Amino acid sequence: MVWMAGMLLSAQVFAQDLTVKGHVKDETGEPVIGANILIKGTTEGTISDLDGNFILPGVNPGDTLVISFVGYQPQEIPAAPTLQILLKEDSELLNEVVVIGYGSVKKNDATGSVTALKPDELSKGITTNAQDMLAGKIAGVSVISNDGTPGGGAQIRIRGGSSLNASNDPLIVIDGLAIDNSGIKGMSNGLSMVNPEDIETFTVLKDASATAIYGSRASNGVIIITTKKGKSGQAPKVSYSGSVSVSTTQKRYDVLGGDAYREYASQLWGNSLPATLGTADTDWQDEIFRTAVSTDHHVSINGGFKNLPYRLSLGYSNNNGIIQTSNFQRFTTSLNLAPSFFDDHLKVNLTAKYMNGKNRYANGDALGAALSMDPTRPVYGEGDMYNSFGGYYQNAQATSDFADPDWRYTSNKNTAQNPVAALYQKDDRANSNDFTGNLEVDYKFHFLPDLRLHASIGGEYAEGTQTTLFSPYSFAYNYYGNTSATSEYKYNLSYNVYGQYIKTLGDHTIDIMAGGEEQHFHRNGFTVGNGVDSYTGEIHDAVLKEQTAYATRNTLVSYFGRLNYSLLDRYLLTFTMRWDGSSRFADGNRWGTFPSLALGWKLKEEKFLKDVHALSDLKLRLGWGITGQQDISSDFAYMPLYIVSDDYAQYPFGDEYYHTSRPNAFNTNLKWEETTTYNAGLDFGFLDGRISGSFDGYYRNTDDLLNSVKIPVGTNFNAQMLQNIGSLKNYGVEFSINATPVVTRDFSWELTYNFTWNHNEITKLTGGNDTDYYVETGDKISRGNNTKVQVNKVGYPANSFYVYQQVYDENGKPIENEFVDRNGDGIINSSDKYIYQKPAADFLMGLTSKMTWKAWDFSFSLRSSLNNYVYYDFLAGKANSSTSGLFSNMAYTNTTPEAIELGFTGKGDYYMSDYFVRNASFLRCDNITLGYSFKNVLKGQTYNGFNGRIYATCQNPFIISGYEGLDPEVKSGIDSNPYPRAVTFLLGVSLQF
Repeated sequence: MVWMAGMLLSAQVFAQDLTVKGHVKDETGEPVIGANILIKGTTEGTISDLDGNFILPGVNPGDTLVISFVGYQPQEIPAAPTLQILLKEDSELLNEVVVIGYGSVKKNDATGSVTALKPDELSKGITTNAQDMLAGKIAGVSVISNDGTPGGGAQIRIRGGSSLNASNDPLIVIDGLAIDNSGIKGMSNGLSMVNPEDIETFTVLKDASATAIYGSRASNGVIIITTKKGKSGQAPKVSYSGSVSVSTTQKRYDVLGGDAYREYASQLWGNSLPATLGTADTDWQDEIFRTAVSTDHHVSINGGFKNLPYRLSLGYSNNNGIIQTSNFQRFTTSLNLAPSFFDDHLKVNLTAKYMNGKNRYANGDALGAALSMDPTRPVYGEGDMYNSFGGYYQNAQATSDFADPDWRYTSNKNTAQNPVAALYQKDDRANSNDFTGNLEVDYKFHFLPDLRLHASIGGEYAEGTQTTLFSPYSFAYNYYGNTSATSEYKYNLSYNVYGQYIKTLGDHTIDIMAGGEEQHFHRNGFTVGNGVDSYTGEIHDAVLKEQTAYATRNTLVSYFGRLNYSLLDRYLLTFTMRWDGSSRFADGNRWGTFPSLALGWKLKEEKFLKDVHALSDLKLRLGWGITGQQDISSDFAYMPLYIVSDDYAQYPFGDEYYHTSRPNAFNTNLKWEETTTYNAGLDFGFLDGRISGSFDGYYRNTDDLLNSVKIPVGTNFNAQMLQNIGSLKNYGVEFSINATPVVTRDFSWELTYNFTWNHNEITKLTGGNDTDYYVETGDKISRGNNTKVQVNKVGYPANSFYVYQQVYDENGKPIENEFVDRNGDGIINSSDKYIYQKPAADFLMGLTSKMTWKAWDFSFSLRSSLNNYVYYDFLAGKANSSTSGLFSNMAYTNTTPEAIELGFTGKGDYYMSDYFVRNASFLRCDNITLGYSFKNVLKGQTYNGFNGRIYATCQNPFIISGYEGLDPEVKSGIDSNPYPRAVTFLLGVSLQF
């Protein structure tokens, strides 16, 4: 009995819960602060304190504890009353590689300014296009969407623009294939063909030591995109993500309503109105805007047989715009196969992508018409007059010019048009297809495993057709209508081969790579169209294929090499060289040489810092390099290219008229632009990587700018010609930091912040020293005759505003057409204009915050731009609020309360005033997201269930700015009636089976 009682007592004690006491340290013996200790299979746990100690009660005998911390390998240990836990550094994290040109490098060994970004599923917001994932996320990278058009493109700049007339777009490389970044009909740019859900990582190469390996295409930086792949030996996994979103206008222009307009008109004219006003009160913006519903779906399956990883994905997006009729649909599919053979000595990577895009474009004139159309008029007119317009009200005039005797009215082209009719009487659609494929083969020699040979062949084919139908009842093509189609086709082929030898000999590691590449680009297209006299059946204003067809091509041949050298795993050296030959230049100027050199010093590995445990990383980087630019508008600007004149430029011989042939302006001396970059950077990390970041300073100078300059009349076949004249410099600093301020058992908070300051300045534009020389540039404004207010001038940033200095009265109100006589000659003329501000921001900042509490997550992204200026074209275009501004060509035009308060009467060049150049600094919230994750749903004895997440996102919820216009983020600097960016509410789900 005593023996049985003892056994029962022992069993009872054994069954009691344990209180585990333990200590967590790293391989150096230092305590690990904030390590997670969890009971496996539960959410119960604790974290280690400042001394690495922890106490965890309520542990059952037989439980397993999981101990983890960022940067260390997780440990699983059976529960015991006392534990001493040693965490080892995670070699995969230490050896984390970043993709660079023609290969990869350990992140800790990178010597150039390289930023790798893995899109965060919890905080990425709404990403219709790949470019959306970069906005505000990387220091030195500016992403400005063109506007709010569904499927629209964006302006991407890395460390400012390095050119004036050549492209400033970065080189885009997708899975090893350099993409032609120019879009086609229906596709905004090369990034449009990648579904954001398929992207694994972005790598942005910013300084010349990182980009020079791409030579002539790398002056504006390089964005390398790597898509997701399967894993060897992994069971098939199916993932689905889907969302539905609702979009609406965030802000609208303030124009007069019908009642306010009638009241203001009576103030101007009294009882002597020049024409009868209507009785309606039409809000034309209400008539064209809508609440838009959009959907997005993506499904993928990935896995791997023993030596064949695979991934297949399908995606479909249907985005409706907030302006009626606008729509963008995209179907994407992607396939990746990555088999390996001979014990991984031979690796093959096959990637194929296809995209079909369908656009329905809203009439671009509709928004301007909604802001100008008389608000006292109805949407639909009454009477026979409006039969000529399909029943819509239009500003009409009598006519007898048409064959149909019953068509007695036509549109008054010099007045505002009905914006609703503009939308529904123009059917503008584009359909595009894009296919890219790339095959890579990598062989590691059996007899010399340090040597590998890599070869790839790839290509892209894209086609797009935009078909535009104007109704014969339309304002623009009244009576005849018009049907036109523009088709574009392009393809590029690329193949390269390089060898790489990596060897460690004691304290020395060398990595030598050399290879060659060839890439061909082809593009052709044509436009056809005509109107029809429906009464007689005759064709009107035909545009024929033989008049518009074109074809062009260019080729790039390259040889390149790179040397990476490491001494004691502390002192790093990288040297690259590339030789490029471009068909865009004549013999003698065809080849360019682009070298780079970078040095790195891992300060953390030095004896005087190795034992500073609070410091986890410290590396100094220095770099220099030269990159080129040959991406100009013409493939044959160096040779006389003869073109046939159109029907409006024929030469008569007797009674017969003949087309003429003449060459475009050409310059046989064209050569490469060259950009020299100096970079110094410091990478740092603290508290085992919980705080990490980098600081960079750079200086970039571009010489031999490909610049369109004025030439003496008669010396060539145009008044301007492309020449290598001029210089441009950019310099600035970048700072980025990633931090995890709080880590507890249930709660964590991650913060990322980046800051950029960039100064841009033109240092030379001509061969001489004319300080007054400038070149007009930029978009035209709404007032004047093809008037521009931006110029390029030595000593100032590119695209600076060139305007008069406004004179104000004693109350601070601008006096119309009164400007400062800046040169003091007693005359106000163009010599008194001056440079005043520029569109590009001085400072860019981005902040992303992500918090997780148990299964919940909450994140937001902010983006700021400081000292970017905008020409307020909306106000300038409506500033004349007098009788002449409100009534002309027998029709009324709407205005805005801001213009009425200004009180201008249309005197002189009032619109050339610096009063209309406004500071458009802003703080924008890109997205706010709340999500809930779940796992093991429907788990059974043989099925582990599925995991997932449901989330709600608000995109573009608010913007803080002192700018009075619709949106302060304007890439061109001219704010003239853009398609508004919507505020969007989204509900989404992601599932993993």
